[in-house]
Amino acid sequence: MVNDRQTLDLTVFSQSKPGPAVEWRVSDAPIPYPEAVAEMEARAAAIANGTAPELVWLLEHPPLYTSGTSGKADDLLDARYPVFETGRGGQVTYHGPGQRVAYVMLDLKARRPDVRAYVAALEDLIIRTLAAFNVRGERREDRVGVWVARPDKGTGYEDKIAAIGVRLKRWVSFHGIAINVEPDLAHFDAIVPCGVVDPRYGVTSLVDLGLPVTMTDVDVALRQAFGEVFGEALDAETAVAI
Repeated sequence: MVNDRQTLDLTVFSQSKPGPAVEWRVSDAPIPYPEAVAEMEARAAAIANGTAPELVWLLEHPPLYTSGTSGKADDLLDARYPVFETGRGGQVTYHGPGQRVAYVMLDLKARRPDVRAYVAALEDLIIRTLAAFNVRGERREDRVGVWVARPDKGTGYEDKIAAIGVRLKRWVSFHGIAINVEPDLAHFDAIVPCGVVDPRYGVTSLVDLGLPVTMTDVDVALRQAFGEVFGEALDAETAVAI
């Protein structure tokens, strides 16, 4: 079942007028969640005020769970790691080593002030990234995130490979996406991921699918896909490792 978000025109997410190039930041060490949220809040405010360029921040977190604005207490089965209430959309999810988190801070007023279309653009970003590894990611009308069919598990079985959760302030986006590269999938057992309880729907990763993909491989594919979806030329000078 394909979501009608697929029919949205994503060609107008490039900047409406020339501006500073999007900054890319890559953090090698795991970033504590409160530190990341504080940085995103500050950067989003600066972007809205016109004092900082847009930013895509690639990072990993130490093991933790976050609960979005639709989160339910019953979705946390075992608080084995710290739990953070967060203002992003969505329910309960896991973050940890081996998962590529991309926090996307864009000025949607200068691009396209449409939240629904922006979420669809992030889905497209993930789908294009996965396609670089010959993985077919798909949208689903009744489930958030990006999914892959698992006929090897049985008819109708699908696994979630990437999550999406966004927040906007003054039309500047923050939070973003998380792609499972090689996380410990057992850590998802402590939650009901994004509230999905159907036993046919699980969680997977690129490595779980048999693909020996590195985080650097994913970063390269993400950067290429971002240029295709958001109309940004690739420029290695804008990438900063911290």
